[in-house]
Amino acid sequence: MLNCSANGRMEINMIMDRIALVLSIIGGLNWGLIGIFRFDLVAYLFGGQTSTVSRVIYTLVGLSAIWCISLLFRERDRVKE
Repeated sequence: MLNCSANGRMEINMIMDRIALVLSIIGGLNWGLIGIFRFDLVAYLFGGQTSTVSRVIYTLVGLSAIWCISLLFRERDRVKE
């Protein structure tokens, strides 16, 4: 059962933050390869830029980048050392 408390929401947000960060890193590395070597790793691995799997990955990377924008505007509690 999904926990709808504040702690449950924070935990789901933390998981989404990490997934979005990983996908954004993958997208950034892919764009780096395209820019430097003209090599699209996602297209190479999944059958071209127009294949369904590649398009799903490109879409997920784009959505994760949109999610990461929210990280810029969220307040975080400072951790005491």
